[in-house]
Amino acid sequence: MTPTLFYGVPQGCSLASIIALEWLGAPYALSRVEMLEHPWPAAFAHINPQNLTPAYVTAEGGTLTESVAILQHLAARNGHQLGYPQGSPEYDRLNQALAYLATDFFAAFAPLWAAYEMATDPPRQDVLRDLGRPQVAKGCAHLDHLLAGREWIDGGSKKTVADAYLVAVARWAEYHGVLQVAAYPHLAAHLAKLRADPAVVFADAIERQQPATSSGGFQGHVALDDVVAKLPV
Repeated sequence: MTPTLFYGVPQGCSLASIIALEWLGAPYALSRVEMLEHPWPAAFAHINPQNLTPAYVTAEGGTLTESVAILQHLAARNGHQLGYPQGSPEYDRLNQALAYLATDFFAAFAPLWAAYEMATDPPRQDVLRDLGRPQVAKGCAHLDHLLAGREWIDGGSKKTVADAYLVAVARWAEYHGVLQVAAYPHLAAHLAKLRADPAVVFADAIERQQPATSSGGFQGHVALDDVVAKLPV
């Protein structure tokens, strides 16, 4: 079966996996999940019982959940095109970068996402934004410092899955209106470089349901039920 990524909208960190799949160039399909529509289709529990995105179905019908697991799976493909052999110093640096982005940096936005869901309670929204703003600023400052002397976020000589994840998460700072990334020049320049990449342009257009031209192996969108029907019993 065609490998399929279930991606969440709006503003899902699953954007990173779409970017990585485009960079790989191998055939893949997508299945869209509207995260704000509840309840989610019951069939999605066959893909991820936790009802979270992203989720990935491999060509063999296996399932992977969690962004880091999916991205490391993709990083190992095509001769480690987007990663490095496990056990190498380069792999350790990539793993460290991914771990930071998926834990400390991701968690910095937690108060802002909580505020996002409290549209009927502006005072609590303000408190949560005041809590999240310095955390996000601290994360952006750290990334800005790292990128002052690096071409790519892991410190290597090529783009990796960590760069895909960075652009997927860093965009939340401006989405929530807590700060301008332009205040962090090295981070801003790196994000501008990534946002001009055809794979990132494609992934962003896909998420917004705008016309999108794949430079990779995109085979189209597929229905959840069609994927579930092909899974091993």
